[in-house]
Amino acid sequence: MTTTEQAVGAHEEPALKRVIGPKLLILFVIGDILGTGIYATTGKVAGKVGGALWLPFLIGFAVAILTAASYVELVGKYPKAAGAALYTQKAFKVPFLTFIVAFMVMCSGLSSASAAARAFSGDYLTEFTRGAVPPTLVAILFLLALAALNLRGVSESVKTNVVLTLVELTGLAVILAVGAWAVLTGGGEPSRLGEFQATGTGYALLTSVLGATALGFFAFVGFEDSVNMAEETRDPVRTFPRAIFTGVVVTGTVYVLVALISSLLVDHRTLERSSGPLLEVVKAGGLDFPPKAFALIALFAVTNSALINIMMASRLCYGMANERILPRAMGRVLPKRRTPVVGIVFVSLLAIGLVTTGEIEGLGDTTAFLLLCVFAVVNIAVLVLRRDPVDHPHFRTPTVLPVLGAITALVLASPLADRDADVYIRAGVLVAIGVALWALNRVVMRARGEA
Repeated sequence: MTTTEQAVGAHEEPALKRVIGPKLLILFVIGDILGTGIYATTGKVAGKVGGALWLPFLIGFAVAILTAASYVELVGKYPKAAGAALYTQKAFKVPFLTFIVAFMVMCSGLSSASAAARAFSGDYLTEFTRGAVPPTLVAILFLLALAALNLRGVSESVKTNVVLTLVELTGLAVILAVGAWAVLTGGGEPSRLGEFQATGTGYALLTSVLGATALGFFAFVGFEDSVNMAEETRDPVRTFPRAIFTGVVVTGTVYVLVALISSLLVDHRTLERSSGPLLEVVKAGGLDFPPKAFALIALFAVTNSALINIMMASRLCYGMANERILPRAMGRVLPKRRTPVVGIVFVSLLAIGLVTTGEIEGLGDTTAFLLLCVFAVVNIAVLVLRRDPVDHPHFRTPTVLPVLGAITALVLASPLADRDADVYIRAGVLVAIGVALWALNRVVMRARGEA
C-alpha cells in the first residue's frame, strides 16, 4: 500500500466518536458555507456583472447543487473523513494526483483565510478605526493572531459552530429585513436588477457573467468540508444527503435574496468600491439598525471563516506529514500544547504571503479556482467509481448531474471566466510549492531507503 493510500485512510473501524445528529450536521454545513464570501465579495461580483447581481449567485447555486450531489453519493459509499483525496485515490489510484488534490484543498483554505484577512482589514473595521491602521498591516496581524490561537490550542466543537452560525445568520437576517422594509416602503431601484455591466458582443456578456459567477462561487465553498465529519456523524449514509442538500439550498436561497436586495438598494459601482458591501446596504436601507453593530457581526463572520480555514489547513498539512506525503518535520507538535507547530507556522506563512499578493477579489477568485479544479475531479470520480459497488445501499445521483457538474466546474475554472492572470499565477505558485515539497520528501525517503 502506498503512503498516499494510507493517507486517505482505509481503516475498517472509525476511531472517532459518532456524536453529530441530523440537525447539528445541517447547521454545521450552513455554518461552513456562510462567512467571508457573501460578506466580502458581493461588491466585487457586482463590479463584474452590474446590477444583475443576483444572476451569478443563482448560477453558482446551481453549480453547487450539481457538485453537492456528487459529494453526497461518494460520502454515502465511503463514509470516511478524507473527502476529495479519498475519492481521487479510489477512482484513479495515482498517488501524485491524490496529493495534488489534497494540497489544492489545503491551499484553497489558505487563500480563503487571506481573503477573510483582507475583508477584516477593510470597510467593516474602518467603521471603528476610520482607517487609522494600514489595511495590509492589519491583515498580517490578523493572520498572526489566528496562528497564535492555533498554537495555543483552539478547541472547536460542533455546538460552538452552531452558535457562530446563528450569529452569522443574524447579519444576513438584518439584510433580508432591510430589503423587506425597502420593498414595503417603495424604496430602491428595481430597474437595476436587469442591468449588465458588459456592453458590446454577446461574448463579452457571457465572459462577464461567467467571471462574476466564478468569483461568486467563493461564497458557496465549504459544503465539501462537511464530508470530513463523516466518521463523527450518526448514520452518515442516511444523514448526509438531507444535510448537504438542505445546507446548500438554504444558503443559496439566502445569497440570491441578499444579492437582489443589495442591487435594489445600492448602485453596483458603490458596491464594487466597498470592501464591506453589505454595510452599504444596511446604511441605504432606511431601517434604524446601527452600522457599527452590523460591522461587528461581519467582523465576527470573517474571523470565524478564517480561523476554521487556518485550522483545517494546518491539520491537513500535519496529516500529510504523518503519512509521509510531506516531509516528516512538518508533522511536529508542541510538547505541552500538542498542536502541530510546524504545520501551523508553514500555513500561516503561506497565508501571509498570499495576503500581500492581492485584494479580496483576487484571493477569493483563487480560492474558487482551486476548488473548481478539485470539484471537476470529484465529479469525474463519481462516474469512475460506479464500477466499484459497495455492500450497502446509498444515495445515487442521476448520471447527468456529475457530467454537468464536471463541465460547469471546468468552464468556470477556464479562461472563459475572464479572471485576471494573477489568479492563475498565484494558484500555480502554490501548487509548485506543494510539488517541490513532495519531490523533496521522495528524495529524502529514497536516501533513507524508506520509499
